[in-house]
Amino acid sequence: MADSKTDKVRRAAASIGLVSPLGAAAPTAPTAPPADEVWELPGGSARVYYGEGQKGVVRPVVLADGFNLGPTDFDWLWDQLENGRYPFISELRRRGRTLVLVGFDERSESILRNAETMTAALMRTVAEQLGDARLLVGGFSMGGMVARYALAKMETQRMDHRVGVYVSFDTPHRGAWVPVGLQAFAHYLAPADDTYLRQIGSPAAQQMLWRYLDGVDGTPRQSPMRTEFLEALQRVGSWPRIPRLLGVSSGRGDGVGNGVRAGEKALSCSGPLFDGTYFLAQAKGDPAEVAVLNGILGGPHPIATRGFPELDGAPGGTLESFGIVGDTLTAIGENTDLARRSVCFVPSVSAVSIRDLDRQDDLYADIDQLPPDQSDLDDFLLSENNDPHAIMTPDIGEWVLDRLPD
Repeated sequence: MADSKTDKVRRAAASIGLVSPLGAAAPTAPTAPPADEVWELPGGSARVYYGEGQKGVVRPVVLADGFNLGPTDFDWLWDQLENGRYPFISELRRRGRTLVLVGFDERSESILRNAETMTAALMRTVAEQLGDARLLVGGFSMGGMVARYALAKMETQRMDHRVGVYVSFDTPHRGAWVPVGLQAFAHYLAPADDTYLRQIGSPAAQQMLWRYLDGVDGTPRQSPMRTEFLEALQRVGSWPRIPRLLGVSSGRGDGVGNGVRAGEKALSCSGPLFDGTYFLAQAKGDPAEVAVLNGILGGPHPIATRGFPELDGAPGGTLESFGIVGDTLTAIGENTDLARRSVCFVPSVSAVSIRDLDRQDDLYADIDQLPPDQSDLDDFLLSENNDPHAIMTPDIGEWVLDRLPD
């Protein structure tokens, strides 16, 4: 018997991912090689890979996983770091470095909670380490925030983390961006299945997002969870003071955006489930229409923002935010017109912590022309293109490897 329309909506809502497709639509990664050690940690675990020619934890590099729903997929994480544009793990181990990949039981849990897992991983690394080399510690996307908070808190508690270099990979230090229309769509779908909403509304997502929408008819604003997180970060000094602070951005540094035009139609539907639903790229208007939600779940619901800059097209690491939704809807038989797959997720100015996201001029700043000491980081690297979020490229990989502590 064919699926009912309601069943199709439920199936779609259960498969839409914030950073990657979920369920049956999720890509399958090759199996990672067996780790030399597996550490069970409070709230997570770590996979330990010795450097070439080593028989223990030598000159460690400790890196935290980023955001998603559910526990860390170590196979997927390994694949992203090793089998993409640059074999980062092989190059790291070839230099005799031990890699400690830190994962979490629930990646969407509070950054503060997952920082406890990171702290436990750091203390275990220090205890197991052979020799006295300083550590390189950091993380990918949200993982960079987890590591940042963990190190800063350890310093306030006078714990010796032995870290010489901190590095963040496309981490949203000044906030991340998910289009408000898609946030509204997550609320719209929730009566059928709340999987998409549980991602966008999770503690970690609310802590990272520059603006959060709490309902289809809500007003996008800074989430109270983000406010509380920023206050907690400030209480531990905001940044660790002992290590050298490094960051890389997946976005450009010359102020050139990704080609998404403000106000253009990114995704539209013509039935049978969501006829009349469409999403527009973020514009500066006051108000600026960003979506209309319509279909068998009700509507039409117009969605608008006020006074936002043109965030979808900003320089920065990109996510297939509209592409994931469009592909999922097409797979269940919806007629869709997907004009824009990807939009900005972590603006360049956020990844290198040099400007906030509120103003158009700041969001599109020519970072290459700004005094580098305006950044909270000691040094940073921007990409030649507005690449997919947190992708490991030769430029990024070699830049980080060249800055490993002795």
